[in-house]
Amino acid sequence: MAEITQRDGSWSYEDGRIRIVPGAKAHPVRQVLGEVAVPLAAVAGITFERDRKGGRLRLRLRDGACPVVRAAEGRLPEGADPYRLVVEAGREDLAEYLVAEVRQALLLEQIPEGPVERFLLPGPALPVSGGGGDGTAAFDGREVRLTWNWKGKETKTSAGPTTLALADLTGVAWVPPQGLENGHLRFLTRSGGGKTVAPEHDPHALDLWGLSKKEHTAVLVAAAVLVALAARGEPERTPGALDKAGAPAQLPLPPAAAPQAASADDPDALLRRLRELGELHREGVLTDEEFSLAKQAVLRRL
Repeated sequence: MAEITQRDGSWSYEDGRIRIVPGAKAHPVRQVLGEVAVPLAAVAGITFERDRKGGRLRLRLRDGACPVVRAAEGRLPEGADPYRLVVEAGREDLAEYLVAEVRQALLLEQIPEGPVERFLLPGPALPVSGGGGDGTAAFDGREVRLTWNWKGKETKTSAGPTTLALADLTGVAWVPPQGLENGHLRFLTRSGGGKTVAPEHDPHALDLWGLSKKEHTAVLVAAAVLVALAARGEPERTPGALDKAGAPAQLPLPPAAAPQAASADDPDALLRRLRELGELHREGVLTDEEFSLAKQAVLRRL
């Protein structure tokens, strides 16, 4: 096993998975997300960038593999990125060894770098909550609940908390605060909601001000909703994407991730997992390539 532990967290590679554990003082986004086990099939590449103080490990995922990356769209601050690790001086050799191990595995398994058609990571554990600014958002897999604080506009607080059933949602968009510009977490519904209303007055949106790092945890709520929408099989709609008529454009959304692999110390569970993979392959849920990779991973555990 290749492993490196730093103040920012730890990374290890073994049995086709890169295990990422946040440190005690990591960014709130990483703390709420918790431990992440990245399957090799989700990895497009890994690098170690040296500098005078040590360097940085960076894991590059295949497009569409991670719901958090999908929700963030490249807008997470450096410290909040779960796929980045600050490496201290004197630990560079460990970092380079881990990179070499992962790269060798990618070559042996012939993992392509291109996009995937479904999420390969499960997303944040439920229930999940986050946000700040004028309120917080929580999602339990069935509904989103937006709760306002004393800083919210009367257009929101007068009606009390907003509850949105998953069945009524068609999309979600997270935009972080930048400079003097506020950000938001906005949910789109079948009725159209207030998509043309400013987030500070929209009861379907949090208005994010950037006064605290914790506000960025709203991206995890967005990621969890994307996973749920993908499992439902509906296309994502985002407020930022408009078609020629000015209506929200439909964007392809990866289906939900397949169930996680069974425990390595349970042969019966692994055999059941092989049968499940075969059924998913026959039903067309898994492609030939995905079935082959998953089967090889289970057989190695046997």
